Amino acid sequence: MMNRFGKIKTLAAGSLAALALAAPLAIAQTGANGQDGQQTPRAERRGFGKRGGGDHRGGRGGFGFRGIELTEDQKTRIGQLHQSFGERTKGLHEQLRAKRAELRQAEQGTSFNEALAAQKLTEAAAIEAKLMGERFRLRQESLSVLTAEQRAQLEQQRAQQEQRRAERKNRRGERRGRGGQVEQMQ
Repeated sequence: MMNRFGKIKTLAAGSLAALALAAPLAIAQTGANGQDGQQTPRAERRGFGKRGGGDHRGGRGGFGFRGIELTEDQKTRIGQLHQSFGERTKGLHEQLRAKRAELRQAEQGTSFNEALAAQKLTEAAAIEAKLMGERFRLRQESLSVLTAEQRAQLEQQRAQQEQRRAERKNRRGERRGRGGQVEQMQ
């Protein structure tokens, strides 16, 4: 009995991990329509097209180009990289949606088909891994567009962000520590 619950817990954890990875993708896939009702190209929505915008904020963390001054040529090149990424990964996104639909169908009904659920989760995980690889490739290609000075500026921003994150973590730890001491005194 415990072994079956262990398997179910493992499948549930895998499902949650896949969902956590997929949720931002699903949100990113929803439409941002322009004023005329037509779908606005992704590059324009991210600030590289005719609407302007000097920083890159795209989905899934935005690659952290906020605050980096990009030339028009860099904006265009990065926009082209994103468009190419969208074209390369369109099929993967469709495959992933299909696997999720199959998984939803597998959970319909009165009995839980553990083998089928595990198979669909494994297939979805393989597609997610390919998408992660493509995102990494996009990031590396986008970074190659930056000058050495811009990359140094980006690295400095990252170091400052890590420092702020560590400070917040320390403050949270201190607050928890004080709370524990108060409880022990009572």
